[in-house]
Amino acid sequence: MLLSQLEAVVETARQRNLSRAAEVLHVTQPALTARLHGLEAELGTSLFIRGRRGMTLTDAGRAFLPYAERALAAVDDGSSMIAELARGGTGALVLGAAPAISTYVLPQLLVRFTSRHPKVRLSVRTGHSEEILEMALRREIDLGLVRELRHPDIESRPLYDDELILVADRRHPLVVRGAIDLAAMTEARLILFDRTSSYYDLTNAFFREAGVTPSGVMELDNIDAAKQMVGKGLGIALLPHTAVADELADGRLRAIEIRGGQPIRRRIVAIRRRDLGIVAGPTAAFLEILAGVGELLPPARPR
Repeated sequence: MLLSQLEAVVETARQRNLSRAAEVLHVTQPALTARLHGLEAELGTSLFIRGRRGMTLTDAGRAFLPYAERALAAVDDGSSMIAELARGGTGALVLGAAPAISTYVLPQLLVRFTSRHPKVRLSVRTGHSEEILEMALRREIDLGLVRELRHPDIESRPLYDDELILVADRRHPLVVRGAIDLAAMTEARLILFDRTSSYYDLTNAFFREAGVTPSGVMELDNIDAAKQMVGKGLGIALLPHTAVADELADGRLRAIEIRGGQPIRRRIVAIRRRDLGIVAGPTAAFLEILAGVGELLPPARPR
């Protein structure tokens, strides 16, 4: 049973005339007749009575017609769904994001995305950048938001650079002094978070390369806990600007200025498997949102 045969039945029943039905379907009358005969042969019964008043449905034809109409409607609905999916208006999207991104950047992106594409089913998985990379390789996510990582099977798109800022409570002695030399860091307790994160490694590398050993170390398991400890005056921490922008803006935390210190930045990228081909559907729609991520980020810290 062919789609063209179902179209022939529905249009002939609507027009009740072979010539007009053939014209609507843009086929010749013999071609239309052949379609009807083929379907009737397959069904083993006549669907139309051919008379001087035109084409009239038989009892079998009247019984079959609603099914033919529903079948054509279902195909039309499927075509519309595919077109909507290609535009990113429906379907599903599974995102993966590293903790600092999922906490401080992703929510604003999702607000913008869901307002434009409310029918897309969203799922978000979190993990460290290396874990998100593995999820992408296993095709468990459509798109990952991570620090820049390289893998031959992964393609990436740069999103933004997140600066790491050394912060303390506004009453901390190192803040009160103003700009300090690196040697002064030996007087501070360092607050680290999450041994498995790249921020932990970057912080250790920062002090190691500077040849500075803080007076003490406090280790926590997440950024928010580290901010709370810093806010209570318990030490200093090297934290992403996106994570502390609000606290810096309202004065709850202060940046420690180091004389001659160079900014420490991490590039944040969107990753996906290279062999997935052309980006389409909800993934393409979300990448359009990501193109405007700069509008959602806190302004760069003045120098």
